[in-house]
Amino acid sequence: MALNYEIDNTDISILNILMQNAFTPYTEIGKTLFISAGTVHVRMNKMEKLGIVRNPQLQIDLTKLGMDITAFIGVYLIRSDSYDKVVKELKKIDAVISCNYTTGNYSLFLKIVCRDTQHLREILHDKIQKIEGISRTETLISLEESFNRPINVAALPG
Repeated sequence: MALNYEIDNTDISILNILMQNAFTPYTEIGKTLFISAGTVHVRMNKMEKLGIVRNPQLQIDLTKLGMDITAFIGVYLIRSDSYDKVVKELKKIDAVISCNYTTGNYSLFLKIVCRDTQHLREILHDKIQKIEGISRTETLISLEESFNRPINVAALPG
C-alpha cells in the first residue's frame, strides 16, 4: 500500500457514518453515499492498512456492567526516565482504560473504571501507588459524563 494515499470526501463520509454507528452495514453506507458496498470495503481496508482506522471497539455503558465509578488520576513520576517502566506496569491493571503522557502538573493522566469506592481504593493503594517510579497521585472522581462524541472528520483542518 502506497503511503501517499489521499483521503478524499468519500473516505471522510464513510468515517463519519461509522463513527456515529460502527454497526452500520457497508451496504447501507454505499446506498447513502451512492457507491457500492465493495467500494466502502476497499476504502476501509486501505484506511486500516494506513493506520487511519485502528482497533475498532464497542462503546459499552460500563455502569450497566457494575462499573459505577469513573476516575481520573494524575500521576507524578519520581523521574521522567521511569515513564516506559511505569506505563508497562499500568498496562497490567485492567481498570486503567487510558493513559496519557502529559505536560503540566502531572506526568501521566489515567482514566480508570471501578465497581465502587472500595474497588477504587484497592486499585489506587494496592496497585497504582505501588508501582516503582510513581511518587504520588491525585484522584478526581467523575460524577457524570456529560457527553462523549466522535470527532467530525470533515471539520478537521487540511
